[in-house]
Parts: sequence; C-alpha cells; structure tokens
Amino acid sequence: MFAYALVGLSFGTLAISAGLPPAVPILLSLLVFAGSAQFAALGVVLGGGGALAAVAVGLVINARLIAYSFAVRDALGAGSATRLAGAHLITDVNTALVLGARDPERPQALFWRAGIAVFAVWNIAVAAGVAFGGRIADTQALGLDAVLPAILFGLIRPALNDGPTARACLAGASLAVLTLPWLPAGAPVLLSLAGLAVGLPPAQR
Repeated sequence: MFAYALVGLSFGTLAISAGLPPAVPILLSLLVFAGSAQFAALGVVLGGGGALAAVAVGLVINARLIAYSFAVRDALGAGSATRLAGAHLITDVNTALVLGARDPERPQALFWRAGIAVFAVWNIAVAAGVAFGGRIADTQALGLDAVLPAILFGLIRPALNDGPTARACLAGASLAVLTLPWLPAGAPVLLSLAGLAVGLPPAQR
C-alpha cells in the first residue's frame, strides 16, 4: 500500500504540473484505475497526442487484464453486480495473491481485501498529488517508477522456482526488452506472452 501511495502521489503531481485540470487525474483514477495505463495516457497527452491516441495506448496496456480475469474469475464471487464490481478491482497485485494462494478458501478474501485496499489508497494518493500540485519539482528523480515492479517481482518470485515457468518468464521478458525501442507503448508487454510457447508444455499454455 505504501508503494501504491508513492506512485499515486507521483501521478497526481505529474498531471497537475503538466497543466491538466484537477478533475482529469482524479476521474482517471476512479474510472480507469490502472496505474500503468494512466501514466501512458498522460505521456501521450503531454507528448502532443490526442484523446483517442491516449485511450488506444491505455487499452493496449490493459489488455493483459483479459488474461488476469480468467485467472481470478472464481475469486470474484457470484452475481453479475458483484463480478462487475470485482472486474474493476483487478490488479497485478491481487491477481498474484490469488494465484499464489495455497488454501482454496483464501483466494476470494485475498482478491477483495487487496483490491479494495489498493483502490482506496491509490485514489487518496492521487488526490493528494493533485492537492500538492507542482510543489515536487522532479518526481521521476525519486525513482518511484521502480517501486511497483519490485513489489510484483517479490510476489511472483516463488513461482520462478519451477523450471518451465522460469523459462517462460525469461523468454517473455527478453522478448519485451528487445522490442521495447521499436514497438508502441504496451505492445512489448503483450508480445511477452509469446514466452509461454518457449517455457510451458502445450497442456499448460
């Protein structure tokens, strides 16, 4: 939660420092609720791109949530309204927690508690960043962009003890890094899924 607070504060501050109206980062955080997509959309706008380009980049980056939704569907609970609300709360963190749960009774509680906590902390932090405005001169100098990846690596680290999984992750990560300079934002992440063909047997793909 502390990491999300730092990154949310950074997003709110960057958005206001760039001259966006306060309502824009706040509504983005409430309605989109996807940190990487929000930063990417902000980057497109600051780079001179239009709203459609920003939306397209966000959709590409968030396409990974399609795979996440299959992974956590049993943890969302029953009922259309409940599942719709749960879909909005899917994040990298609660997906990792659900997949790492050993007790079959825990995934639902882990998903909802982590999802609600992250949603609350993220939005409060973004609002705080908006309130601070341009008081922080250089947020990127603080290295906040490295906080969440470090946490996610810690969450998936036990799974890397499995040989096929480790090979798939290494192949996917290598592919993403190699194509990063040439592909649009978000595309290398999707392309990294091809690593599954290297590491996992057909039955597990």
